[in-house]
Amino acid sequence: MIELKIESIKRYLQRAFGDDARLIGAGDIGNLDEQGMKGFGYGKPLLIRFEVGGEEREAVLSVMKGDKYGHQFYWDRAAILMFQYETSARMERHVRPLGLGYVNGSDTLVPVEDPKEFFIVNEKLEGYDYFLDLDRIRGGDFRETDVECARDFARWLARIHGTKHDDPHLYYRRIRNLIGSSECILGLVDEAYPHPYPPFTDERFVALEKRLIDWRWKLKGYAHRLSAVHGDFHPWNILATGTGDFSVLDRSRGEWGEPGGDLATMAVNYLLWSLYDHDRLAGPFEAMYRAYFEEYLERTGDNEVLEVMAPFFVFRGLVIASPEWYPDHPASVRGRLFNLMVNVLEDEVFDWEHINRYME
Repeated sequence: MIELKIESIKRYLQRAFGDDARLIGAGDIGNLDEQGMKGFGYGKPLLIRFEVGGEEREAVLSVMKGDKYGHQFYWDRAAILMFQYETSARMERHVRPLGLGYVNGSDTLVPVEDPKEFFIVNEKLEGYDYFLDLDRIRGGDFRETDVECARDFARWLARIHGTKHDDPHLYYRRIRNLIGSSECILGLVDEAYPHPYPPFTDERFVALEKRLIDWRWKLKGYAHRLSAVHGDFHPWNILATGTGDFSVLDRSRGEWGEPGGDLATMAVNYLLWSLYDHDRLAGPFEAMYRAYFEEYLERTGDNEVLEVMAPFFVFRGLVIASPEWYPDHPASVRGRLFNLMVNVLEDEVFDWEHINRYME
């Protein structure tokens, strides 16, 4: 609930409409009983009568109510309100928006004026992209510390995933987005591949999508696994220091999700780098992959993660096999990644120790 005070409304009107804006009254729609403001909160509109430049005006102030239909977080609701602010006036007969703003931690109404784009400012961290270490290893400079780094990643994920959350609807949402989001599986199928695409025909895409529906319904039984996650844990989102420390960038797709997504995301990149010189996971990258999995499973005791990982390998496989994002892959590399995507869905439990059989 938001505690909205008369002074907050007055300040907002002056910031949004000018110093001569004057509040006349505020309350429930249909009556300006100011006591009604005590109940102002999510989903309950507030009628405001005010004056600007001698002209009396009325407006309705509202905050979108959170729900389980993809609006659990304030940034979900902000996106809806931004859309309405930007587009409503362009529709004939639609109510015209007069202002867009947010309520800060002090229940102050802060206007957003004529938004065009949003930005974020982050701290500057020292380090280099971790994928450069993978390039170094592929070039023949494999160090004992590289295996320990993989273990460090696993230990970090184990700590992150140790924070659990009881909200089945958030887990359903994460799995639903995994398959149906524009930046996840179906979006990649549509946009990251030309159609037709001879190396993976439309008929194979159709079969893949149908098989994923079975997995969506399977994973509905795993909502108890909802955990804190990174959401995009891959070599381009890791800053390494060369001294064993690392930092991460670009947390994505929500605070809560399935730990298997993070685990699969890094694992498939060890595979990718290996496939450039072998037709399988082998050599230094296999050593790192095994250390990574062994450490994670030992730290968490979470063997159940192997029951849910397959669709996340499909997602990440679609990313790294994409001819748009990775145009220089040899055909053999792309082909084995496609085999992985198809075959991994046929096992109820991911056989991490024998991943090479999925690429046959």
